[in-house]
Amino acid sequence: MNAIVDSRSAPQAFPRVIGLLLNAGHAIDHMFLLIFATAVVTIAADFGYANWTDLMPYSVPAFFLFGIGSVPAGRLGDMWSRRGMMIVFFIGMGASALLTAAAQNAWQLGTAFALLGAFAAIYHPVGIPMLVQHARNPGAVIGVNGLAGNLGIAGAAVVTGLLIKWLGWRAAFAIPGVIAIGCGIAFALLCPAETEAPSKRKGGAKVVLTPAVLARVFAVMTAAAVTSSLLFNFTTNGNAQLMTERFAHLIRDPAVLGALLGAIYTLASLAQIVVGNLIDRKAFKPLALALSVPMIPLLMLAANAQGWWFFTVLLAIMILIFGSIPFTDAMIVRYVDDRLRSRVAGMRLAVSSGISALAVWLLGPFVKGMGFAALLWLMAVIAACRAVVLLWLPHEPDPAASPER
Repeated sequence: MNAIVDSRSAPQAFPRVIGLLLNAGHAIDHMFLLIFATAVVTIAADFGYANWTDLMPYSVPAFFLFGIGSVPAGRLGDMWSRRGMMIVFFIGMGASALLTAAAQNAWQLGTAFALLGAFAAIYHPVGIPMLVQHARNPGAVIGVNGLAGNLGIAGAAVVTGLLIKWLGWRAAFAIPGVIAIGCGIAFALLCPAETEAPSKRKGGAKVVLTPAVLARVFAVMTAAAVTSSLLFNFTTNGNAQLMTERFAHLIRDPAVLGALLGAIYTLASLAQIVVGNLIDRKAFKPLALALSVPMIPLLMLAANAQGWWFFTVLLAIMILIFGSIPFTDAMIVRYVDDRLRSRVAGMRLAVSSGISALAVWLLGPFVKGMGFAALLWLMAVIAACRAVVLLWLPHEPDPAASPER
């Protein structure tokens, strides 16, 4: 069914510092999008809202733009310049974070945060294809990049909690914003200029599929990405408040709870290193299913767990959710020519993130009306749907068996 090829050219790799900055960009992307969710209780009190759930809908435009904005971002990355788009990303993220810190009411906050979401849309369709365009072991590279992104999630929990405690919620946006602008300046100075747009370069996918099978892979990839994004957004946007609820009888200090949640994200992020290396050596389908099926009973257990037992179950859930993240990007690298990767990634992200924005919009009202236990049962159903979708992945030989190895 498949023909394994190695049609990639071997251009000079980026300097190591560029790889570090691209990975830092992934951390910035995820951290900035979750500062709001971590600080929402404090912001709601400052703006006079009785319940944090009433403020959550103001974050929805950011996540909508994060999804839909990936289409023009991916096109510009392929047709214009990935380097140029990454400079726009860093500077734009920093500037919009500073605007968010200056907001005086919910509407200003929502508008500034929406702008942040628009700039955040650049990273995934541009930064990841740029990072892997020279990689001989893309799974491992994506795994490290995924770890960086999830350390950003951990940073949102830990750093935001500490900054709120010491300096207030505005500093939780402003200080990272200044750092992002600094990264943008460094990237502009250190990253070599591109001689031509990515769409004009020679590239190549590692695996060639028939058109029918390729269409099937794209359908599975998109459906799996939608369900994964729902699980990811329900957890990462709700875990801070869920931890507060389930530890109410043990711990109330937001800095301590933020540190515990940060520890979960940090440990779970290590799964991406392991999974990324396995992707280079094993077939997609059995590996993806091994990370998807166990999530169903774990979410059921989490619905009623409390305290440290809940902490243990949540850690296992986040290991599986984070461990599943590298698959979609690895599939794009495996099946899509580099000249098209930013556009394909952008279209896929627009669908999955656009739908997952619904998760952010529903989170506050759903939890307010039904509670976190009902949310976790809903997530178990979504996880089951994801496992069923992955059954439609085509069978293929292990990458370790390919001639280039």
